Amino acid sequence: MTKNAPLYYLLCFILCGFIPNSTGTRQSDVKLTGEELKLYNLLITYRTEHGLKQIQLSKSLTLVAQTHVRDLEMNNPAGGNCNMHSWSEKGKWGACCYTPDHAQAKCMWDKPRQLTSYTGNGFEIATGGVGPINAEMAMDSWKGSPAHNDVVLNNGQWEEMHWNAIGVGIFGEYAVVWFGSEIDKDGEPGKTDQP
Repeated sequence: MTKNAPLYYLLCFILCGFIPNSTGTRQSDVKLTGEELKLYNLLITYRTEHGLKQIQLSKSLTLVAQTHVRDLEMNNPAGGNCNMHSWSEKGKWGACCYTPDHAQAKCMWDKPRQLTSYTGNGFEIATGGVGPINAEMAMDSWKGSPAHNDVVLNNGQWEEMHWNAIGVGIFGEYAVVWFGSEIDKDGEPGKTDQP
């Protein structure tokens, strides 16, 4: 092994240092695409129109969101009785079939801790699976769904929640937004103009 040690360490650096999750992104390198930033801005504008405060972008919750949309698109864990909050067994996270009775809610709540240093619970809204999606389509879907709209606007059972962190992911046919009550100590993601 000593003869190939430099190659071994190079491979470990590439594989271990740059691919700690299925997105191939280190938490320190998380960036929003232009479409994800657009969705964030649409959501915040909608909240402010309803007298609600802006929510700080979260590097950690954005990593969770971007990881989940890629899992949904590439591994298709949703199907049958499993909805879009489901996670496949093909990543460094706990897999689950999220059913309509919310029996697997802990599977969602734990994802930020499984994938990042964020210590709080995560709460997700998701849409897609019927063709390519963009920010406007996702926002229209959530506005038109009373249950999702309540999460965005802190209505109903979400009235006592105070969102202090938010993460956004759009990929292929899926868009998700993750909310958290705790402030993300790791700060905000970077931004890019790339779709």
